[in-house]
Amino acid sequence: MDNLSFSVDAGLAPFSEEALASGFQLGGTFHVECYDKDGNLRWKDTAKNILPVINLNDILNVYYNASSATTTWYMGMVDNAGFSAFASTDTMASHSGWSENTNTSLASRPTWVPSAASAGSMSNPTATTFNMNPSPTCTIRGFFLASNNTLGGTSGMLSAEAALGTPQIANNGDTLKVTYAINATTS
Repeated sequence: MDNLSFSVDAGLAPFSEEALASGFQLGGTFHVECYDKDGNLRWKDTAKNILPVINLNDILNVYYNASSATTTWYMGMVDNAGFSAFASTDTMASHSGWSENTNTSLASRPTWVPSAASAGSMSNPTATTFNMNPSPTCTIRGFFLASNNTLGGTSGMLSAEAALGTPQIANNGDTLKVTYAINATTS
């Protein structure tokens, strides 16, 4: 039997023909709004994520192999400087195509707090907030979810990574409000 490839929002993982029969798909989108220091909307953008293979394996192990689930996820920003690409093989310890943007006044990555899943979807009803403090600006390329809250850290599980449609400039004093929705569908 031939091995087939299955795409999960640009993240590739090999599956057999039988596994593809269910048509299960999982993917998410970051929705971002940037407000200036006076509360005026400067820009908004979206970023469709890829799920790295390490996360797909974790999902399978938790659900089908009784592994312990990660109970808290944290959101991070991806810097535009030096960005080349996201890869399905990325992990928090090894992601050569990107680096974290730490130009925030937060002491650690903010927690992503989703509501319970409903109709195959879950999202954070209250936006995750980043208070920006670059000197004077920085360019945000995208976002990611990780199981470790250490700003600039490289440990923990990488769950999702996504590039904005266009790299966006954030000024000192701006506030980014980010909502992440993940959806599961079958065909």
